[in-house]
Amino acid sequence: MNNKPIYVTQPYLPPIEEFVPYLEQIWQNKVLTNGGPMHQQLEKELAEYLGVNQVVLFNNGTNALLTALQALDLSGEVITTPYSFVATTNSLVWNNLTPVFVDIDPVTLNLDPAKIEAAISEKTTAIMPVHCYGNSCDVQAIQAIADKHGLKVLYDAAHAFGVQDESGSILLHGDLSVLSFHATKVFSTFEGGAIICHDEATKQRINQLKNFGIIDEVTINDAGINGKMSEVNAAFGLLQLKHIQTALAARKVVDEFYREHLAKIPGINILTSTAESVRNYSYFPVLVTEKYPLSRDELYEKLKQNNVFARRYFYPLISHFPMYSGLSSANAKNLIVAEDATKKVLCLPIFPGMSEDDVKKVILNIMDGAL
Repeated sequence: MNNKPIYVTQPYLPPIEEFVPYLEQIWQNKVLTNGGPMHQQLEKELAEYLGVNQVVLFNNGTNALLTALQALDLSGEVITTPYSFVATTNSLVWNNLTPVFVDIDPVTLNLDPAKIEAAISEKTTAIMPVHCYGNSCDVQAIQAIADKHGLKVLYDAAHAFGVQDESGSILLHGDLSVLSFHATKVFSTFEGGAIICHDEATKQRINQLKNFGIIDEVTINDAGINGKMSEVNAAFGLLQLKHIQTALAARKVVDEFYREHLAKIPGINILTSTAESVRNYSYFPVLVTEKYPLSRDELYEKLKQNNVFARRYFYPLISHFPMYSGLSSANAKNLIVAEDATKKVLCLPIFPGMSEDDVKKVILNIMDGAL
């Protein structure tokens, strides 16, 4: 069997000759940033593709998170999940907000609505859930809690590009949603991100915040940042959008092959969610349970020794990092499901260029560990 490395993901790259005309247009326009024509076109086409009202592009997803929190004008405490990439919580601290960790649902690994109300205090101003692995949160339950207590809802939707529930795009829920277009995501602009909002006035406010707070040549009303996406990144996004259905279809093939064959291996539990009517196959997480002969970490090392680079995603929990471990809500007794998940989850390789032989190699290594 071919022993080439198989990484947890690889970016989808359209034929390079298709990118050249976009670059030539940029050279002709002589506009490289500041909301140029490529940028404006990508916002328009993304809004149409995703089925949302307003898209505000950013140079990366973290700056989009930082700015979304600014736009909501929050203070005090924000309820969030410990089971995410650290940028989720870092964005709160950079806005002088206090994260309050709440445990996750054992099926979806998303923020558990049943645990949210007990964590609400007089200092709570918002809830920031994550659509983990592209699995939709229980958006109806979360919104009901937010409405009852007068809280804002900001979704970290970094994994959720193109995902839909029965009402349409899951990005329509909450006050704002934030996307990442990092190279590891299903839709990439090399680096990039976006805030999804519901009206033009909010979009204008966010545009000012991402451009230093500038209103006009002589007026600056906010301490904004530079979050603008360049024309080159926007052009790549326009090209990627032409290929997105092909990329998603290729991911689906890998996902279905895994599901068919891994279902036969005791102790390897496939994470499932039934809330989405349209999935994006962004990750393939499995739970390595006690019925499997190897621990999650032992399987991770076995795969690595055979040039298969899975990822323990998310490990460790954000609440384990030293800057957050002192929070009262970071206590392991408060986060039982998250603590269990971080010891068992392994994300297997999945990407559009993954061959059937590559997928078989991953599966055979897992089967071998079960013997």
